[in-house]
Amino acid sequence: MPLLRNALAVLGLALLGGCAVAPERAATTIPDAAVATAATPAHDNLNATLWMQASVEYSAVTVQVFRQACAALDAALADQRWSALPLDEQRQAGGFESLPPAVIADLDETLVDNSPYQARRVAAGGGFDADSWRAWVEEARARAVPGALEFARCAQQRGVTLVYVSNRKHEGERAATIANLETLGFPFGDDGHELVLLRGDHRAPGRDKGARRAWVAQRYRVLQLLGDNLGDFLDKVDATPAARVAMTAPYQGWWGERWFMLPNPSYGSWEDALSAECATPHDRAACKRAQLRLQ
Repeated sequence: MPLLRNALAVLGLALLGGCAVAPERAATTIPDAAVATAATPAHDNLNATLWMQASVEYSAVTVQVFRQACAALDAALADQRWSALPLDEQRQAGGFESLPPAVIADLDETLVDNSPYQARRVAAGGGFDADSWRAWVEEARARAVPGALEFARCAQQRGVTLVYVSNRKHEGERAATIANLETLGFPFGDDGHELVLLRGDHRAPGRDKGARRAWVAQRYRVLQLLGDNLGDFLDKVDATPAARVAMTAPYQGWWGERWFMLPNPSYGSWEDALSAECATPHDRAACKRAQLRLQ
C-alpha cells in the first residue's frame, strides 16, 4: 500500500506539473502575437496596394479596359469627326479632321505600375514624399499595367500614335521615365521622345493637362483619352465631389467609348476633393470617415 500511495503521489505531481506548464506556454505565446500586431500600426494604403498587387480582380479589370479601348479604335478611325478632347478643347482646336490619329495616355497607374513604391511606403509606415518618389523613378523599374502593352501594339498596328502625358516632373524625371518605357517596349512613333509630355515641359508647363492636350491636338486627331484620375480627362478637378459630378455629366456616354478609366484606389484627386468638404482637412482619416455613406 505504501508503494501504491507513493506511485499515486508521483503521478499527481506529474499531472500538476503538466497543468502548470500549459498556462505558462499560453502566457508567453499569445501576448507575443498580440504585441507583434500592435507594433504594426494600420496603414491607410495597405488594402489598396495589396489589391493592385495580389488580386486577380485588379488585372482582370485593367485587361478588360484595354481590350475595350482597342475594340473601340476602329469606329473612331472610321469617323473623321471623332474626337476625345473635352468639348471646349475641341472648339479651340478646330480643323482636326485631316490630322493623323493619336491616343493620349497617362503613365502612372495607367500604363505603368508603381505599386512597389506604394508597398515600400506602407512597409515603412509613411506616405508619399518627393525624395522617395524620385528615387523610385530613377530605378526605372516600374512594370507595365496588365493589358497596357497589348493595347499599345493594337494602336500601333492601326497606325495610331500613342502620346504619353504625365504629371511626372519634366526636370529630373524625364530621362528615367523614357528609359523605363523603352525597356518595357512601349512605342514612340516617328516623333520619338517628343511624345512624352511631363509636368513642367517648356511646351506646356502647367500642372493641369489641358495645355498639353492642346499641344497634341495641333498635330493629331485625338481618338481616345486613357487615365486613372479625372485630371487625365478634364482640368480643374480639385473641386468638391458635387462639382466633379457636375463637370463629368456631359460626358457620361464617353466612358468606354472615347474615355477609358483605369482603377486606382491608392491615390488621386478624389481624395483632395473629399478634403475640400471638411472643416478640418488636416485630419485626413476623420475627414474620410465623416463622408462615409451609411445608407
